[in-house]
Amino acid sequence: MQEMTKIDTTCLPEHVAIIMDGNGRWAQSRNQSRSKGHIEGVKRVEEIVDYANEIGIKVMTLFTFSTENWSRPESEVDLLMKILTTVLERKITKLINTGIRFRTIGRTERIPDSLLNIIKQVTLKTKDNTGLTMNLAFDYGSRLEIVDALKEITREVLQNKIGIEEINEALISDHLYTRGLMDPDLLIRTSGELRISNFLLWQLSYSELYFTEKLWPDFDVEEFQKALAEYRRRERRFGGIKEANA
Repeated sequence: MQEMTKIDTTCLPEHVAIIMDGNGRWAQSRNQSRSKGHIEGVKRVEEIVDYANEIGIKVMTLFTFSTENWSRPESEVDLLMKILTTVLERKITKLINTGIRFRTIGRTERIPDSLLNIIKQVTLKTKDNTGLTMNLAFDYGSRLEIVDALKEITREVLQNKIGIEEINEALISDHLYTRGLMDPDLLIRTSGELRISNFLLWQLSYSELYFTEKLWPDFDVEEFQKALAEYRRRERRFGGIKEANA
């Protein structure tokens, strides 16, 4: 673990979202199985989450499994489910002791019972923690998230719980899977891909975007520090202009 003094922690993003891409390519480039890439990717998650918690980042949303990922070979999908189940079972005590709050966003209907049960258990046991919120986007797709929000709002209108004129940006945000969380300040995507792949489409409206050629298993704390340093150099105006110095 790199020393925290190597990075200025006075201007950190409160919420970092990460598209963790490149596990399979990392493994293939080393003539190893894709499973090895996923296992190495999990190690990077633990390192980055621990470091983010130490330096005071409040939320980290990790794109773990998309709605489109179900189309991958069944053997790979099963492996991913088993890896996450095993990791959560092994790390639940650590999450509790380090103050990390665990939660997930996405649909749950297709998640295997063994994984869903441990997700519910870890979520419940860490709900009162006050450190970093580790937010896994699992069976997640942003367009479906928006569709689900619109359905819920429509039901409330039909039930006369809200009026049409009450629908605004804040109300829509309160009906997304991420309700209760601030929008990401910084999005990181690894592996050189320059797209956001149906991830947090609403929430990323004013986020800073950082793309790196590094494959996820190679994205260590030092690489994360580079992303944070680049974030500090950005000027966030949210559609406005910076006032000239008098």
